[in-house]
Amino acid sequence: MQVWPGEAYPLGATYDGTGTNFAIFSEAAYRVELCLLHDDGSETAVEIREADAFVRHCYVPGVSPGQRYGFRVHGPWDPFRGVYCNPAKLLLDPYAKAVSGTPDWHPSLFGHQVGLSRYRRDDTDSAPHMMASVVVNPYFDWGDDRLPRTQYHRTVFYEAHVKGLTMRHPEVSKELRGSYAALAHPAVIGHLAELGVTALELMPVHQSFSDVRLVGMGLKDYWGYNTIGFFAPHNAYASWGDRGQQVLEFKSAVRALHQAGIEVILDVVYNHTAEGGHLGPTLCFRGIDNASYYRLADDPRYYVDTTGAGNALLMRSPHVLQMIMDSLRYWATEMHVDGFRFNLAATLARQFHEVDRLSSFFDLVQQDPVVSRVKLIAEPWDVGEGGYQVGNFPPLWAEWNREYRDTVRDLWQGKGVTPAALIDRLTGSADIYQADGRRPLASINFVTCHDGFTLHDLVSYDERHNAANGDGNQDGESRNRSWNCGDEGDTDDPDVLALRARQMRNFIATLMLSQGVPLLSHGDEFGRTQHGNNNAHCQDSELSWVQWPEDGHPLLDFTRLMVRLRRDHPVFRRRRFFHGRPVQGAHDELSDIMWFRPTGEEMKHHEWDSVQVQALTVFLNGNAISEPGARGERIIDDSFLLMFNASSEPVQFVLPVNHGRRWQVVVDTARAEGGLSARGPKAEGGERLTLIDHSLLILQRPTA
Repeated sequence: MQVWPGEAYPLGATYDGTGTNFAIFSEAAYRVELCLLHDDGSETAVEIREADAFVRHCYVPGVSPGQRYGFRVHGPWDPFRGVYCNPAKLLLDPYAKAVSGTPDWHPSLFGHQVGLSRYRRDDTDSAPHMMASVVVNPYFDWGDDRLPRTQYHRTVFYEAHVKGLTMRHPEVSKELRGSYAALAHPAVIGHLAELGVTALELMPVHQSFSDVRLVGMGLKDYWGYNTIGFFAPHNAYASWGDRGQQVLEFKSAVRALHQAGIEVILDVVYNHTAEGGHLGPTLCFRGIDNASYYRLADDPRYYVDTTGAGNALLMRSPHVLQMIMDSLRYWATEMHVDGFRFNLAATLARQFHEVDRLSSFFDLVQQDPVVSRVKLIAEPWDVGEGGYQVGNFPPLWAEWNREYRDTVRDLWQGKGVTPAALIDRLTGSADIYQADGRRPLASINFVTCHDGFTLHDLVSYDERHNAANGDGNQDGESRNRSWNCGDEGDTDDPDVLALRARQMRNFIATLMLSQGVPLLSHGDEFGRTQHGNNNAHCQDSELSWVQWPEDGHPLLDFTRLMVRLRRDHPVFRRRRFFHGRPVQGAHDELSDIMWFRPTGEEMKHHEWDSVQVQALTVFLNGNAISEPGARGERIIDDSFLLMFNASSEPVQFVLPVNHGRRWQVVVDTARAEGGLSARGPKAEGGERLTLIDHSLLILQRPTA
């Protein structure tokens, strides 16, 4: 076999049409072997002799796409110094663009002698039990694909799991269900488009695997937050094959979604890897250069764990930072994705110990000409000390706003919230984002997501029901701000069912009426249930797959209506915060927003923090939108009254007298169909309207 020197850049395996260049970083290695794997189980080992700045590289003519490979790293084995080189372990390429197979959890996958001593090296060959890296074909016909680049104020996010969304879709053929190809199916894309979704936020699609504990319990890492390959699409979601076909299948899905005007956002996990804690397997980074990739504790036998997954990547390592940035650029340029949602993003800011918004990672993102231009969304917390960082990410970033979730849940649960808290959440959380120059669009608003109850379960269960997870019902959030509406779980009580349906409409309506950017969780639009399981991370089953209704669903029609109402009226998706006063140049002298008691009297500022409210009216002035349009023109919209009754009793509301003479009811969550459109009743200023318990009324006044 011919072996040429090759190049140190780019890292990974790069096919050029006649052969493949291989490059891998390791400061710890004495020697590195490239292992070309054959289908009969044998391998051809090639020593990589060239090295530049600890990057070992070679070029092998004739190696083409579909070739499986791995590395063996020769170097010191010294757990007391945090070094775990072991040439008996076949290692994944950290830059692998595709991965074939899955580990079978044979003891040889561990660098140490399992059950005997973690300090004694295990010299059993792991290759027969290990997954393999794959050389991929980088060429793909993107045609006229263009990124939609939907502006945040026009964005509606839809969080979904590749398999969970498509596994039970009746119009998707069985051989495609649960795959990237299923995402591209016209029925799936049609549903998203009709719903009004502009951005599909996919739960992790980086290569991951189920850890040994879950496998031993007969469960799987369903959600995918156990990444081992930051460049490779997860092979279990590929219907075409796992020798590089998963790359082509993913690209085809992105192209199809873009043709429908739908962006693709990836939920990415750059905070830890699937190798876990100090007793975990040796699959990739640990065996290549443990101390360069992971944050080690003062005692280097152990890891600093701010993720709850056993380890954390070392964010002050230039090689880790390079890998993350290379990965982000790869997915943005080669895979054409439109943005990223960063799981446990506070860990990415831990350059040393504390969370630092000025860390190197944010500096790199800020100046990168590719990554800085896509959507960047933080899950702004981790499990380490000081990890809750909502509002503290740099101005380029948007954030999942847990404060919004909690306040809206508290409101409709009937607990009552202060006017100040509700005002802040409904208007884009200025208290969180305005001080550093950000705008309402920094707030990604959500009521439910993958982590926690579905919308149906939020109104059907007081307690979690996670026995199927194997942890004695101790896993998952114990404080859910949920309310079962009078009966735990399944019921045939018509009053309870009617209240639950009303509550789901209330949550959907509130989400779409709030300033910021809304996020829906897959299946919530037609009341998907997990039967009270609020931590279905290990449930790759009917429990967590979306069960598609055969003949539509009333909540689906209502959700479509609310998304359309938001889309059609810029007063619900402002790009600047409210002023709380009249706007210069407006057609009237009214404030851009006002808050009223049910009696029709304006609320005073001193009441905002001193009382708890369950019922109030919000006036949104469509004549007082301060931001200009794309060409500098004034934006004028209809005005709206939003009447909230989150109490357990009917409440009589008086329409404000001086804020519009004639109004029309366009949405009433007390009605089973919810939306009334032009058929709704009319009302006048000063008129009295009675809202039943737990209901929301939206009235519209056309622009004068």
